[in-house]
Amino acid sequence: MAKANPAVEKVRKALKAAGLDDKVTALKAPLTQTAAAAKELGAEAGQILQALIYFIGKRMVLVLIAGDHAVIESNLGAAFFMQGEVRKPSAAELKGATGFTAGAVPPVALPGKLPAVIDHSLKRFRHVYAAAGDAGHAFRIGVPELMKLTQGIVSYNVAKPLEGVVVAPPPLKRTKTFTGERKLPG
Repeated sequence: MAKANPAVEKVRKALKAAGLDDKVTALKAPLTQTAAAAKELGAEAGQILQALIYFIGKRMVLVLIAGDHAVIESNLGAAFFMQGEVRKPSAAELKGATGFTAGAVPPVALPGKLPAVIDHSLKRFRHVYAAAGDAGHAFRIGVPELMKLTQGIVSYNVAKPLEGVVVAPPPLKRTKTFTGERKLPG
């Protein structure tokens, strides 16, 4: 029998403590390969949650963005109402501070309660897939549960679509009062 991965078990324990089902799945393609992981999960690339750690000054923060987006680092200070240099931690700092490696950071089971910001584009999905302690394991979580679990603030300004990705707003429904045509009186 294979030995259980301690990082994955830590995430499972955190999900259970939060009252969520254990939906951890082992993957063939690691989450760091967004397109391959999305295909394996039957999801869109945007549903692969990127949970990223940054430092703003000396304070560690959690940034949650869609897999088809990139962080706008210059906007993070304002989004968190913090001042200081915005930087990504080194691999050693990340592992030492969180216990997780890059590409495997979950939105749960982190040390202490980190301030979190959530990319608004995640709201286009009912659920997303997050790393479950290592890049070869993921768990499915509803976006409302993710928001409640992390107590993150939703921001329109922390992420932008990757080049070539267009995230169009849903079309407006046409009604009797809105036809899309404008008629002027007279």
